[in-house]
Amino acid sequence: MAERISRKEKALKTLAGYFQRNGCIRWVDPELKEKLGYKKYKKGYEVRLVAQNEKELAALEKALKAAGFKHGKPYPKNKQTIIPIYGKEQVERFIDEVETFAV
Repeated sequence: MAERISRKEKALKTLAGYFQRNGCIRWVDPELKEKLGYKKYKKGYEVRLVAQNEKELAALEKALKAAGFKHGKPYPKNKQTIIPIYGKEQVERFIDEVETFAV
């Protein structure tokens, strides 16, 4: 009998595929933040997922919702759309949950 995949697992598998294709993570550099101070160092924790068209954008938003992630406002970059996920907790959870489905 075939294993039944949950909606969340399917969403995480979808997110892993998009992330592996051309996603990226931005981390806080504690040394640089200490050196420059919090007023000048504005970098935070962020995952960026890339949608190449409207269909991919809709699929990513649906997968993020099903997996329980809150994303920032999508924004255009070149001919693609970036969907950001902000915050240390969300970035760490994204890595923990998505790495299980990485190929």
